[in-house]
Amino acid sequence: MSDQIVPFVFENLPVRGSVIQLERSWQRMIGEHDYAPVVVETLGQAAAATGLIAHSLKFDGSVTMQIQSSGELRMLVMQCTSELEMRGMAVTSDTHEAQTFADLLDKAHCAITVDNGERPYQGIVEVSAESLVASLENYFGRSVQVPSLLALFADGSKTGGILLQQMPGQTGLADDDWARLGFILDTLTFDEMTGDEPMRLIGKLFAEDDVRVFGPHPVAFHCPCSRARAEEVLKMLGEEDAIDAVETQGTIRVTCEYCGRERGFDAVDISKLFADNVVAGSKIVQ
Repeated sequence: MSDQIVPFVFENLPVRGSVIQLERSWQRMIGEHDYAPVVVETLGQAAAATGLIAHSLKFDGSVTMQIQSSGELRMLVMQCTSELEMRGMAVTSDTHEAQTFADLLDKAHCAITVDNGERPYQGIVEVSAESLVASLENYFGRSVQVPSLLALFADGSKTGGILLQQMPGQTGLADDDWARLGFILDTLTFDEMTGDEPMRLIGKLFAEDDVRVFGPHPVAFHCPCSRARAEEVLKMLGEEDAIDAVETQGTIRVTCEYCGRERGFDAVDISKLFADNVVAGSKIVQ
């Protein structure tokens, strides 16, 4: 299974769609974390959904999905660029008792931010206890005003999904056809979603329709963390606290929550970091 998004359109219906399948990039996202199975499933579904959303937009920038909750899942962040480079992480409480999506969240909301470098657009929707799919379909209907159908699947090895959307500004879609497409997605299984190549999967699911499938778009894990960004974290900590920490620990270690990469800073690094922030005074000439 390749990491890819495959778009398609229905020739006789004003509907477009895309299939996403992730394996290597998904495993890289969770490889440094010890998430509970229900968190893995939710984060994986968020990865598939965010990739599908990013691909559906014509823009240069990034799409970020952020879920915040007072339940066991405190925060989830998933980001995908217009180049289909992805990263994501989750923060949970210490209870680890949740078994279902509904157990995981309490008073949760989901914000989806589209940032093209000019004026970011953000849509916020309350998270339905039913599923992430129901929450995102509500987002598409209310915030984007594009009726959409979703199917999302994930486990610890693979994740995938399908997005169907009515073409904006086009008419001629019968309610029965839209209901039929929804029924097809409702009956889709994890094994079908991750077991077949997208071309074959699309052909099997929509055998009654004339569908045109386009070439695949590769998806990859990418984390833009750097030593410079870690230094910014230490600067926010403050010089006094940073010096106290390095004197106590010998080395301050800053770990990226997305990729797990660790960077160490010793006393010399800290001294240089804050010395670089000192602005020299004006020289007074007598």
